[in-house]
Amino acid sequence: MLLPTKGVSSDRALITIGAEILDELHDPSSVSTLWERFSVRERSASRERRITFDWFALALSALYTMNLIDTSADGFIRRVHVS
Repeated sequence: MLLPTKGVSSDRALITIGAEILDELHDPSSVSTLWERFSVRERSASRERRITFDWFALALSALYTMNLIDTSADGFIRRVHVS
């Protein structure tokens, strides 16, 4: 699920979706704004199956667990910059 397997294609692996989310996360954003940006990107890509919001939320959880994103006091999601 996190990585591509025989049952999960590479474009549906959470690590791939997480990378696409990080690519869209230029500035602190709400979940709904980030989902809209991701959905626009998703529609323009030629994928067999669309990514649902629950799969998107799992990718966000994976990014948070890997300490790649964080939430600010106002509830926005932002990238974690490690120095």
